Amino acid sequence: MLTVLDRLPEGFLDTHARELHRLLQGPTLIHLPGRREDTLFVSVLQHGNEDSGVAALQTVLRNYADRELPRALSILVGNVSAARQGLRRLDSQPDYNRVWPGTDLHAGSPEHLAMSEVLDIVKSRGVFASVDIHNNTGINPLYSVVNRLDHSVLHLALLFSRTVVWFRGMAGSQTTAFSSICPSLTIECGKPGVPAHEAQAASFVDACLHLAQFPVHEVHEHDIDLYHTVATVRVPADVSFGFGDPLADIDFDPRLDHLNFRQLDPGTAFGRCREVVPLDVRDEAQRDVLREFFDCNDGTISLKRETTPAMLTLDTRAVRQDCLCYLMERLPIPRQAAG
Repeated sequence: MLTVLDRLPEGFLDTHARELHRLLQGPTLIHLPGRREDTLFVSVLQHGNEDSGVAALQTVLRNYADRELPRALSILVGNVSAARQGLRRLDSQPDYNRVWPGTDLHAGSPEHLAMSEVLDIVKSRGVFASVDIHNNTGINPLYSVVNRLDHSVLHLALLFSRTVVWFRGMAGSQTTAFSSICPSLTIECGKPGVPAHEAQAASFVDACLHLAQFPVHEVHEHDIDLYHTVATVRVPADVSFGFGDPLADIDFDPRLDHLNFRQLDPGTAFGRCREVVPLDVRDEAQRDVLREFFDCNDGTISLKRETTPAMLTLDTRAVRQDCLCYLMERLPIPRQAAG
């Protein structure tokens, strides 16, 4: 399933993500040499409708068309089949960012075997850092997601944005798979198709290529807005929902995604429901924490405690294939992260 190349396919720099299926048969790992041998690993298009990473890499590589890269670069181009249709994934596919080593749900699948091979190959080449580039469908700032709080990872994250989210890890995600090997993070580049978001991702990749080593000094509290993901909110498959649909089991506020990265007070309304809240809310240990966060009084779904949501989206397909949102709390930098 995996193709491995030691050069860019002809035409790659000028091909839109939706047309990459013309150049690539499937997931493709591309190795490019650089002055420093330890590899910067960058994965793009794990979700086919999230194409800012492709545009960012094309910008960076055009700038080095006639000169050597500062550091070796390995690129994984992921789900070109879904990209062809502008979808996160095809209905027949697993989520490419849930099939990496550590997954139980997709263990043994062709996609899992392919990503396991990628991990082994990149590890064998000596990896300096791992970056997974994504977009999202709601109104969010540009931010990074990290699985560890050591200061090397935080310094890397701050090259992209001062907004950083600590998520202990999702089984089968790329960032989690690489986090025990090297500084590893996901960058969330807002909605796709925005030139400014692509430019910021390109600047970040270029900065990573130029980084000779990670700073040893601590990350200062005033330089970072650090959040911790405490719960994931999903809509069960047998529950109907909409955004401004009074006939659905849950009728969410049609401006719900405007609440992203805002600290919300208890009582903040998310929408309307019947007698109970038909949501699935799990903490990082997969414990049911619905009653800690939500209540339904007089048909209104409202928060029971202070929290900050991220990745709230009005895209019903994205909600079905992933989640409604994550719930977060502000976090001071722990001593072990500050050196």
